[in-house]
Amino acid sequence: MPPRGVKKGSKRARQYEHVKKSERKQGRSARRAEEIAARTVNKERARAGESRTGSRSSTRDISSGRRGGKRSGSGPGGRTREQLYNEAKRLKISGRSKMSKRQLLTAVNRKRS
Repeated sequence: MPPRGVKKGSKRARQYEHVKKSERKQGRSARRAEEIAARTVNKERARAGESRTGSRSSTRDISSGRRGGKRSGSGPGGRTREQLYNEAKRLKISGRSKMSKRQLLTAVNRKRS
């Protein structure tokens, strides 16, 4: 459900659904995907002057569309353990609950190849 103040069928509601779907596709849990989508929409609303309040980082920082995930999990650490676990679950890899992040990464990559 989009954040408060976002009308059903509006551009922001569509943006929320798109971001949420994209986050789920990357292996994040439903709850985390909803949180990221809501934060993204709220930031864009603040930047566009559509909300009453907005933090300095929301209004002066680079927009999330231009940033394109530069500060998300694609850095040196790569995907989070949770993302790897969710992907392993989707790929039906057994023993995944006892695996470390490195083991999950190896198992997921092996299964994909």
